[in-house]
Amino acid sequence: MPEILRQSLTWRKSGLKVTAFSQLHADCAALGTRLFTVTALDEAAAAHRRVYTSHPLEYPVQGTKPMEKDAWHAICVVARRTFVANTPAEFSEHFFDHELIVSLGLGSCANLPVVADGVVLGTVNLLAEAGHFTPERLAAYHALVGRAEPAISAALAGFGQAARSGT
Repeated sequence: MPEILRQSLTWRKSGLKVTAFSQLHADCAALGTRLFTVTALDEAAAAHRRVYTSHPLEYPVQGTKPMEKDAWHAICVVARRTFVANTPAEFSEHFFDHELIVSLGLGSCANLPVVADGVVLGTVNLLAEAGHFTPERLAAYHALVGRAEPAISAALAGFGQAARSGT
């Protein structure tokens, strides 16, 4: 087990009561994530709705991004695979807010789909400096998200229920 993942697991056992989102955020930050969001897929509105953020000023909760049926969508939503871009050039064509991302000193991203019963409910979005998402780090992030996926899926499914019922 990589040292950084072991340190994150040690922190988790500290007994602090936190939500699934905030715990996963802390675990990912221990691996070097500098901006962390979770978005719920809202197909009815053709949007991704932010339900958790580490940067509420730049990326507020309930903020949305339009759902484009592009290469990113094909990777994350259709194929249910992680999208990784280790330079701004690799993500700029997919994210309309790429200039804001770069202005925050960030140069790479990984978007990990959260899947339940074969359906993508949303994504865990990790951003860091350019070149951050090495194969070793991606394996550690996948382990963290995989462990948290039942709780994250339940939270995202609940969000979907509330959105559909108007509450």
